[in-house]
Amino acid sequence: MFKKLLVSAIAAIAIAPGAAMAAGGAGHVEDFEFSFEGPFGSFDQNQLQRGLQIYTEVCAACHGLKQVPIRTLADEGGPNLPADQVRAYAEFYEVYDPELDDLRPAKPTDHFPGSGLETAPDLSMMAKARAGFHGPYGLGLNQLFKGMGGAEYIASLLSGYTGEEKEEAGTIFYENTAFPGGWIAMAPPLSDELVEFADGHANDVHHLAADVSAFLMWTAEPKMMARKQAGFVGVLFLTLLSVLLYLTNKRIWAPLKGKKTS
Repeated sequence: MFKKLLVSAIAAIAIAPGAAMAAGGAGHVEDFEFSFEGPFGSFDQNQLQRGLQIYTEVCAACHGLKQVPIRTLADEGGPNLPADQVRAYAEFYEVYDPELDDLRPAKPTDHFPGSGLETAPDLSMMAKARAGFHGPYGLGLNQLFKGMGGAEYIASLLSGYTGEEKEEAGTIFYENTAFPGGWIAMAPPLSDELVEFADGHANDVHHLAADVSAFLMWTAEPKMMARKQAGFVGVLFLTLLSVLLYLTNKRIWAPLKGKKTS
């Protein structure tokens, strides 16, 4: 199992800006249909659990989530794993304990470990650090209607490899339709049937990319559902207040309206 994790993680997600060395414009970002989009969207619990599995089996050996407490895997609105599964999952990792001056199995109260490689970026906030949609002409209209598109960018990058390769200065680059410039130094991290799901869900590259991107969107904004709910309640109260102010204003000034002043 460890060998499989190591081999898979060597080709893990590379989204660092310095991972490419090519000139060119922005790549093509596919507009994925994520369940959490829109003012009333919400995370798909099953998709988050699949994304967690992909992260664990493919990405975790190189990329970290050091800003994410492991205990949040049990939160409603997230993967919502049972407490016993969260404890068992935490023990998958080892963390340094200064009191013991040694490594120990992680606990749910610990955070995910950081990246195992210096060149591997931490993925905790990656879905908010990347913007998939821009413009037009600097107006940000695409972002207004489609959102920032961080999850779409990650999913497009993971599924955007064409299979073409080239070598420059002793480094192999891989053609990617989503990466700015068109060439990226990281080998394709995903392949069809790389991860097997217990529920038999589709595991082609497109679905794997979407699932792990949704999970990374959750790690970047785990309180998205609470924020949307608070925003909806706020808009509702403001609407009600506006109606009350209008009726109050109308009642106060009604006796004076229509009268002529001498």
